[in-house]
Amino acid sequence: MATLESFINNYYLQPMWNHEGYNVVNTLTYAAIAIAAIYLLYRFLKAKVGFDRRFGYGVLSFVLLGSTARVVTDAIDTGVFKPVTPLHAWVLSSHIWDYPTPASGILNYLTITPGIYVAVAALFLLSLGVFYKLKRLELLWVAGIVLWLPFFLLLLPFMKYAVYAAPVIVLAAIPAYLAFRYFKDSMLAGIVAGHALDGAATFFVIDMFSKISGIQYGEQHVFASEIGALGGTYFPFFIIKVLVSFAAAYVIMKEDMPNEEKLYIALVLMVMGFAPGIRDILRMMCGA
Repeated sequence: MATLESFINNYYLQPMWNHEGYNVVNTLTYAAIAIAAIYLLYRFLKAKVGFDRRFGYGVLSFVLLGSTARVVTDAIDTGVFKPVTPLHAWVLSSHIWDYPTPASGILNYLTITPGIYVAVAALFLLSLGVFYKLKRLELLWVAGIVLWLPFFLLLLPFMKYAVYAAPVIVLAAIPAYLAFRYFKDSMLAGIVAGHALDGAATFFVIDMFSKISGIQYGEQHVFASEIGALGGTYFPFFIIKVLVSFAAAYVIMKEDMPNEEKLYIALVLMVMGFAPGIRDILRMMCGA
């Protein structure tokens, strides 16, 4: 039992407490859990909900929610978040969005990865259930936007570096546009757009914005950090993300499978790109 507790502390809890990011063990564990959850969710929802574009818009609105809520914790942790209004003061005094420590409660683990994914998934499923009962699934995206807006407004006063989002968006938009011209399908192009955004944000924030702002950023994901370490720049990471996502979209396009399955897989891949990409941009905009 002591050995198991030590294993959990060393590979899962201490990386959170010490801001160490990811290691091979927790990366593979979270990936395995994610794959299982994605499969089970597909099996559960397939019989009840049609996977169409309105469902996709709903999913992406909750991705926006999760990434933005995550940056609130980043902003508090780095000292950027200030009590500029009574609401901001309440958020700080509540300590709900504080980075977890050995003495933290369970809520603190739900504001960082991987807990934030669990919390947002629960909100998504709850909203999905409500709109399914109301027979208004086309409004699912509204729930995501309504939940997202308060977190965005919390961060808005601190976005003094917002102008630097422009080069990231332009850099990501180029392969996204080329993908749309090639695939002529917004969902397949969305796969490239999401991963291009993640790659462009990583490259620009670490390679350029760190020098411009004097704020030092690093890559916490194991494989991405290795790519950056090899070349001394994260531009190859951006190129790899674009090429791999383009290849994945091409395989989905050519694969002989039902359109619902194609859309679901495309959504999963989009989430994997947009979630970290949006977080990285928002962190940069706030200097968090």
